This record gives sequence, C-alpha cells and structure tokens, in this order.
Amino acid sequence: MSNVNRLPGPIVDLWEWQRLGACRGRDSAQFFHPDGERGSSRNRREAKAKSVCGSCPVRAECAAHALAVREPYGVWGGFSEAERLRLLAVGWEDAADRRLARVDVGRLEARLGRPHRSTVPVQRPAAVPAAQH
Repeated sequence: MSNVNRLPGPIVDLWEWQRLGACRGRDSAQFFHPDGERGSSRNRREAKAKSVCGSCPVRAECAAHALAVREPYGVWGGFSEAERLRLLAVGWEDAADRRLARVDVGRLEARLGRPHRSTVPVQRPAAVPAAQH
C-alpha cells in the first residue's frame, strides 16, 4: 500500500498533469502486474508500458510523483517497481525540481545505467541512390 501521508493535499494544480498522461484511458493491466507474473511475461508487459511512458508529455511529473509517495506497484513515469526501489536507495531528489514535482528523467535513467530514450524521433538520412553508369 502506498504511504498516503506523503501525498500533497487536494490542490488541483498538483494533479492536473494526470489528465495529460499517455496512459489515460488505457487498460491499467498494462502497467500493473497480475498476481504471480514473473520472468519474460513480466518483462514484456513492463517494456510495453515503458514504451507508452517514453512518449508521454508528463513523464517527468509521473516519475516524481511515484518516487515522492514511494509507489510500490506498477510502471510509473517509465520506471518499474524495482527501478524505483534502486532510485530510492541511491537518491533521486537531486534530479528533481524544488517542489519534487518534476524530475530530470535522463539523469535518473543514467543513474540506473541505461541510456536515455529520446522522445524525439531520430531522423534517418535519406537513402543515397546508387551511381548510374
């Protein structure tokens, strides 16, 4: 169970970000594991959830929320339960803004030893036509 004592009061400005989440309207089963899920099944589900988070406009707010309230379950802001536990152990607050409402996702991913996945598509160079003889 989450520690609700860490949750801020009912101030709409603090929660407005949730309306913009890429996960909004999706099946929550994609983000939260069923009882007994392990191994490759869990890894595949988490990877799919993280791909949704990768393009989310409020990923930084979502990750900050999950870390601040020590959310124990699910994928939040592109970070799994195990990844959030590691971030809590090594520290994450220095990657957050003053109010702990947003985090620098790239810094947190680097702290976990994984490359930051840009939300901007990579431009591939146009194919060069073969030389005509």
